[in-house]
Amino acid sequence: MSPFADDHYVLKRQILRLWGEGFGIYDPQGTKVLQADEPPFRWRKEIRLTTPYGLNGSLGIFAQSFASFAARYDVVDLQAGTKIGGLQRKWLHSMMRDEWSVLDVWDREVGQVIEDSMGLALVRRFALGLIPQNYDLVVGGRKVVDLRQSFNPFTYHLQIDFLVPPAHFDRRLGFAAAVLLGAVEGRQGSERGAVESLVDVSPF
Repeated sequence: MSPFADDHYVLKRQILRLWGEGFGIYDPQGTKVLQADEPPFRWRKEIRLTTPYGLNGSLGIFAQSFASFAARYDVVDLQAGTKIGGLQRKWLHSMMRDEWSVLDVWDREVGQVIEDSMGLALVRRFALGLIPQNYDLVVGGRKVVDLRQSFNPFTYHLQIDFLVPPAHFDRRLGFAAAVLLGAVEGRQGSERGAVESLVDVSPF
């Protein structure tokens, strides 16, 4: 059974964890299909997504460096041990409006993840997380995934809606993008007081 067959999912940050950060990804029936865990005390960000079905569908997200402001992340099929693509934060753009590059296996840009509106993005910078963020994942000029944060004062929820069939876009990259948005951009309300930290050494 594939965890990537549905079109609609929700990512939820797990709270009350003693160490590290975690997210659950749930299908429309409320069944958890992926568990994302970030181990604590790592110089380079590392997140592993596992399924209830063993290694089938399991993914790894590994930062290529310890710098968080413009980190590039490899997305790896853990069963096959092969890279399937990557994501890189465009930190200069993200100071005003969150933007990421979607990369192929050779680190060539093939798409973008971008905050929906420049105007709303600027308002969100001063609203301390009170206005939910929305993102478009675009490949070849076509929007293939809609990523919409739901307002929740206690934790982070992100709706994941795939707009094209699996044959037209590798949904594993969509899940990786959603997890990174939660792990990196989802904390921006508390991080963007004056300037962003150039090096992320936090265990979370």
